[in-house]
Amino acid sequence: MTNTAARAFSAVPGEPELRALLAETLKLSDPADLDPDANLVLLGLSSLQVMRMVGLWNKSGVRADVEALTTTPTLGSWLAFFAELEQDR
Repeated sequence: MTNTAARAFSAVPGEPELRALLAETLKLSDPADLDPDANLVLLGLSSLQVMRMVGLWNKSGVRADVEALTTTPTLGSWLAFFAELEQDR
């Protein structure tokens, strides 16, 4: 895992961190190109990749949830999920 991904797991990710992580994972050249409503699975994100991310977030104290993130796999819904987590902290 690269430094970008490692930094993304140190706290509840905000939009820049999540965009960078997903762009890196999906091998997109520019994180800004990621449409917030695009289905991440259709872009190539696997359930195994989601489980790995969730495991790393959980180890760092961020209570991520595989089911919540895979139910609606879009950047926009992930941002909403993490924003709610941040409010609950």
